[in-house]
Amino acid sequence: MVEESARAPARTRLLDAAEELFYERGIAATGVDSVLRRAHVAPATLYAHFAGKDHLVAAYLQRRHERWWDVWDDVLERCGDDPVRRALSVFDALAELGSRSRTGRGCAFLGAAVEITDPDHPAHAWLVTGNRLLTDRLRELAAGTGALDADALAAELLLLYDGELAAGRRRATGGSPPPSVAVRDLAAAAVDRHRRAG
Repeated sequence: MVEESARAPARTRLLDAAEELFYERGIAATGVDSVLRRAHVAPATLYAHFAGKDHLVAAYLQRRHERWWDVWDDVLERCGDDPVRRALSVFDALAELGSRSRTGRGCAFLGAAVEITDPDHPAHAWLVTGNRLLTDRLRELAAGTGALDADALAAELLLLYDGELAAGRRRATGGSPPPSVAVRDLAAAAVDRHRRAG
């Protein structure tokens, strides 16, 4: 495995190593030296691709962001034109992404958001972009259901989405599991309630 990864381009190896370490240990707790050792590259190679650790963190979040949106786009495509399935697609995408996760440590963006609070940090833009795109898409999908108040439905879906991410983080850190009600079922009930109101 190390031999195979050593053949990958240096930038890919750096991002793979950063993703594993930032996700497993946290961003602040992971030094550049640890990333270099895991990626099997010299410091000069890192700085040839990234201006420093902060820019590596930004590239890590960009990569996670793009992976999440690829999964959600695929799920949406499978939903076809069914407005209810489309409104619930964010929860199906979360489940699909979660089934691919090796560690199950919860949401990488929630973890990063706790550590990256400076709006001038290069990675902060990816946190803002992710939130804005999520909110906009949920609003669009909620409107597609014919809900009387699409903004209220979108806000409810967002709250359930955030709750599911927090529950995943809680499970990852050994917390007690949430009640055995699937978040998708709660979201489906919200969509149905808002559609009937419409």
